Amino acid sequence: QVQLVESGGGLVQAGGSLRHSCAASGLTFGSYAMAWYRQAPGKERELVAGISSGGSTYYADSVKGRFTISRDNAKNTVYLQMNSLKPEDTAVYYCAARLRVISIAPNEYAYWGQGTQVTVSS
Repeated sequence: QVQLVESGGGLVQAGGSLRHSCAASGLTFGSYAMAWYRQAPGKERELVAGISSGGSTYYADSVKGRFTISRDNAKNTVYLQMNSLKPEDTAVYYCAARLRVISIAPNEYAYWGQGTQVTVSS
């Protein structure tokens, strides 16, 4: 049984930082691309950042230079470091997994975490 368990959301002031973690179990973590999506109220789920099984990364234009995705295969964990947070970053953040390569389309991810709320106050 595959599980993706997220932690690290919360409330932060604009300009602050948060670090998300997503611990995976039940899969061969090193073979999976991992991604962070977010969904704000009334908006579609969007890809924020992704990291392939080989370590290649992708970032949405809106977070480039502020967010960093990384993975620790020994710990079966993917991280999202979020700096210089803005109110428009407020959303529920989800981690997701699919084999090997990053995809922008959420329906191509086989496994999802439960989601954690990030609220950035102005």
